[in-house]
Amino acid sequence: MSTRKDSLQLMRAALMMGFACTFIGSASAYDRVTGELFATRSDVMGQHGMAATSHPLATQIALDILKQGGHAVDAAVAANAALGLMEPTGNGLGGDLFAIVWDAETETLTGYNGSGRSPESLTLEWFESNGYEDIPKRGPLPVSVPGVIDGWFALHDRYGRLEMADVLAPSIEYARQGHPVHDLIAWYWDRSVPVLSEYPGFSEQFTIDGRAPRAGELWKNPNYADTLEVLVREGRDGFYKGELAQRISDYMEAHGGFLSYDDLANHRGNWVAPVSTNYRGYDVWQIPPNGQGIAGLQILNLLEAFDLASYGFGSPEHVHLFVEAKKLAFEDRARHYADPDYMDVDVDWLISKDYADERRELIDPDRAARTVEAGRAQLNEGDTIYLTTADQYGNMVSLIQSNYRGMGSGMAPPGTGFILQNRGEMFVLKEGHPNTFAPGKRPFHTIIPAFITKDGAPWVSFGLMGGGMQPQGHAQIVMNLVDFGMGLQEAGDAPRIHHTGSTEPTGQAIQMTDGGAINLESGFPYSTVRALMDKGHTVTWARGPYGGYQAIMVEVDDAASPPVRIYRGASESRKDGQAAGY
Repeated sequence: MSTRKDSLQLMRAALMMGFACTFIGSASAYDRVTGELFATRSDVMGQHGMAATSHPLATQIALDILKQGGHAVDAAVAANAALGLMEPTGNGLGGDLFAIVWDAETETLTGYNGSGRSPESLTLEWFESNGYEDIPKRGPLPVSVPGVIDGWFALHDRYGRLEMADVLAPSIEYARQGHPVHDLIAWYWDRSVPVLSEYPGFSEQFTIDGRAPRAGELWKNPNYADTLEVLVREGRDGFYKGELAQRISDYMEAHGGFLSYDDLANHRGNWVAPVSTNYRGYDVWQIPPNGQGIAGLQILNLLEAFDLASYGFGSPEHVHLFVEAKKLAFEDRARHYADPDYMDVDVDWLISKDYADERRELIDPDRAARTVEAGRAQLNEGDTIYLTTADQYGNMVSLIQSNYRGMGSGMAPPGTGFILQNRGEMFVLKEGHPNTFAPGKRPFHTIIPAFITKDGAPWVSFGLMGGGMQPQGHAQIVMNLVDFGMGLQEAGDAPRIHHTGSTEPTGQAIQMTDGGAINLESGFPYSTVRALMDKGHTVTWARGPYGGYQAIMVEVDDAASPPVRIYRGASESRKDGQAAGY
């Protein structure tokens, strides 16, 4: 009889071989024999509140906050704080944050861009004179200002109902008392330790005797608790202007970094208006650049003219048209998306129907494009967490947070319990690109929260993390819900399409010249694979599960007196997450 340990070893082997979907049922949602779709489980339902995160304990913390009368923002911040402790492989206090909030009182969506800027004292000329062609993946040079703490307080100041001390209390307790590390997180943690142990402060704060914590082993991080307690006492300035900021600055200077006290003290995130496109009667919302969210909107605009529902999920037409649309959107992503202060491109034009009509002419329904150019402008290993919450008042939050690559730069200031992000790696070290490095500039960002409204009312708050997979995954979720009529959980369980080979915004990849490659999770019929190859596509099986999905859907029975609101929740079964309501 196989043991749980044997099963976990199989799962890890499957992840490494790219066939996780064979062992994790969610990715086999397409039945090749009957052609029917199914979910790994039913949607979770609740009337008064819902939370969906990538860690069950974080979900329970969010629910507890909601039960205390907290706003969805209170629950989201509490869950994010917990995830920085419990899933440091994907996020933390040293990273950035983006969010979309549905405010039930005003019936409006508001966005928050919590991305930090590059150090003011670091210049493109410094990189050139020191022989750098690209910014390193790790160490002190890719570190930009962490934006997450400012984001927490900005969101909380505007919407919060509970005191920040109550919001952060559960994570402080877990940091001091410990929690058992989950299986998949332990696996990723173990992969990070050999890579990051050379950086000062990492091994001392993120290993147990030089190794990653094992699955089921109790993990404590008292330094993390200390940092959260500084935030409770001193607010956001305790991070950006106090002794903690000076400690970070001194640490970076001592180890060849440029992030300074002034860089931290001058940081502020921005409230932004989300942008949208209408896809078959549903308004899909994203945060505008410097993030990549509008690529998902461009893909949907290109696909809207095709009758995907008649082709059917998993058909050659479905996969081919999606990939061709992605190629076009991603060339624009590489050439035009950047810090809006440095962009000359009109975002409204990029996500317009007229532009989509123009670009759609480049899609050949019978052949894969080998190369495409970016459109005319009118003046990828990222590890991330996504979470969404909804409260008894009708408010909803779509929030994403990340240190970027893996556990970040590896730079862990002493006594803080967190790792600084390596988001600065995304800059281009070449003149003339909108994402060229400059002091005090926000880098191109991969993390994107999403939201869907119908007739001006909230419908779905969702995200699908995973570097360059994110806009691809967002578009696929919308297609699954709208074109293929899937349920909320089913839409995330269906096998995914991941296209690689497009030009990257970092300039580190040459322009696509061979059409790239389609990586398919298992569950797509072999007849589709053969048809795609006949169209000129290179097709491979997935090298790992693609993305990490969480979602909440709201349904209102207006016929009831008074009207009844029901939340549905879904969580990524390729990871360790949980959706739960009350």
